[in-house]
Amino acid sequence: MPHKVFLSFLWPSLIVMILFIALPIVSVVYQSLHVEHEQIMIVGETCGPFGCTEEVSVDAEAMGKLREEKPAGRFNGLGTYFNESHLATDEIAEIFATSADFREFRNRVMNLPFYNALIFTVSYTLIVTPLVMLVGFIIAIVVNMVPRLFKGPVIFFSLLPMIVTPLIGSLVLFWMIDSRGVIGASLQVLFADPTLSLKASPTLTWVTLFTYGVWHSAPFAFVVFYAGLQTVPQDTMESAMVDGANRWERIRFVTIPHLMPLAIFVALMQLMDNFRVFEPIIGFAASASASSLSYLIFNDLRISNTPLFGSAAATSMLTIFGIIILLLPVLRQNWREFNRKS
Repeated sequence: MPHKVFLSFLWPSLIVMILFIALPIVSVVYQSLHVEHEQIMIVGETCGPFGCTEEVSVDAEAMGKLREEKPAGRFNGLGTYFNESHLATDEIAEIFATSADFREFRNRVMNLPFYNALIFTVSYTLIVTPLVMLVGFIIAIVVNMVPRLFKGPVIFFSLLPMIVTPLIGSLVLFWMIDSRGVIGASLQVLFADPTLSLKASPTLTWVTLFTYGVWHSAPFAFVVFYAGLQTVPQDTMESAMVDGANRWERIRFVTIPHLMPLAIFVALMQLMDNFRVFEPIIGFAASASASSLSYLIFNDLRISNTPLFGSAAATSMLTIFGIIILLLPVLRQNWREFNRKS
């Protein structure tokens, strides 16, 4: 293909990527290097029949002029990345120096907001992602064996969790596990404990969030794997049957190798999606027991008077770095597969 023709196809995509990916990331990086302006206070005096009292308030006019001159805030360099709300390097060094054992070190680190959110985010991603792939693959295998007459309804019901909006789905499950809900009341009867609540324990809250994550995302993996099953070479499958391979051996040595590129694709999508976990925490009102990096960004931006744009931007960049680190092994495996085929 001539270079001129190739570039004519390429430049529209490059323009879109620059406008909607590169420039927003650059703006976030720039914002993360700044912090909010310090409040300019004015002292006023209010007098009444019993005397005068001093009142301290924010000088709105001066603050407005300052924001017009420097809309991004005060330059802080990398200070936001290393402060106590993010990487907390000074606090980590102090905790390491004064902790008696690993358990104390871990507990004190968990009290730092960024590391508390990071641990939950990584745990959610590394637990939910493989379970989603496994459950989706099992559903795809089962549906593929269902008689054609019942295949349509089975596929429809298998896709229901993905059709429901994530926030709505989490709210529905939240109500179900309530003590007055179907699941919560059933568990209390099953264990003969009227005080049992899945919301009371941080561990049970994490398990509930993980369960919801698998329930909501498994249909995506199912759709991808089910589509891949339709392309499995029947000649190879019949040859395996002639050679005496049982069902498990055919799945292991024929189906799984054939679906491996799709598995890498599902893993990439799920790693990126699960690392941005946010809706379940809101829907389950689980912020007291579980926090994620996306929830930290939400907290910084929802402060009504002075939203912490610099802090939110720094957390966003750290989230991007975390996703890149998680994707590296999968991308490396994909690159090896590409080179092997080449």
